[in-house]
Amino acid sequence: MVEPNLRPLTAATYETTVRIHIVPFLGSKRLDRLTVQDMRAWLNKLADTCQCCVQGKDARRPEERRRCCAKGKCCGQTLSKRSVNDARTVLRSALTNAMVEERISKNVAQLVKVQRARRRRPDPWSVEEACAFLENAQMWRDYLYPAYVLILVLGLRKGEVLGLTWADVDLDSGELQIRHQLQRVRRRLLHTDTAKTEASEAVLPLPDVCLAALRLRQKEQRAAKERAGDLWTESDLVFTTRFGTPVEPRNFTREFDRRCERAGVRRIRVHDTRHTCASLLAALDVHPRIAMQILRHSEIAVTMEVYTHVPSADTRRALRKLGEALGGGSQKKGEKGQQEGEDMGGRPES
Repeated sequence: MVEPNLRPLTAATYETTVRIHIVPFLGSKRLDRLTVQDMRAWLNKLADTCQCCVQGKDARRPEERRRCCAKGKCCGQTLSKRSVNDARTVLRSALTNAMVEERISKNVAQLVKVQRARRRRPDPWSVEEACAFLENAQMWRDYLYPAYVLILVLGLRKGEVLGLTWADVDLDSGELQIRHQLQRVRRRLLHTDTAKTEASEAVLPLPDVCLAALRLRQKEQRAAKERAGDLWTESDLVFTTRFGTPVEPRNFTREFDRRCERAGVRRIRVHDTRHTCASLLAALDVHPRIAMQILRHSEIAVTMEVYTHVPSADTRRALRKLGEALGGGSQKKGEKGQQEGEDMGGRPES
């Protein structure tokens, strides 16, 4: 009922939550007979139940690889507070829709108080770590080097950088627009034109380090197309495999992790590069409202009492400062001509 109003990945997450965490415990209950006591009992059950046992995770392994619950040794793999709260959020949303449809008169999921989950505190890279990472990627001619530049300098999300098309990039005027994202949802690779928020669709000016990286990517992609010949899959995507197919999000994460190891820097999540970008902007004394426009982050916008328009010139200056901080050593041409990972992501994943 609500899926058309949700992004594909959100809808898939809701469906999984309903199937695994709601239906097995509450599926036999009538909507109009759900009580606050039922909600408390359900949330306590979720928090205490081993997910390996209830979902048969260990039992699905080949017999020789079973090591815990299927052998009578419960591993106690319970849900985190955040996952329990997320399940309540999904049910609360469903009951809200049931109220709109006049199926029920109150939302019992909303009446239950839950303990707030503690947010994981990100530990972003320093300027030195970010530069070391980019230097190593460029020195070894990693074809994802331009993508790494974009996620670190502009704070692009993984889905946004993989869904970027050449139609979204204007190298002449030095601007980039985020209008697409690439995600694997329900075993399908989706290239959607719906950004996360309205702010996410802002036009961003490209600092010199990003312009140079994108021109390099354009040149390398043309060379890859010539080498592939008839095997090339035509698309307008900026980041593709050696045969022109989209880069798998999971494979991008694997390559990012490998690059962290080769560069000798701490391994962080790909999404933490957004925090790195935010921290670097703050360290460079960029005004928070300008940082808000660069990062297009709704949580930063929420912290602002009043939204004010920042002139493009100010935004460009802020990005230029950040590009210089990150690109100082990464613009030197590497002497090592080894090309890594060009065939990464050729096989779709389930």
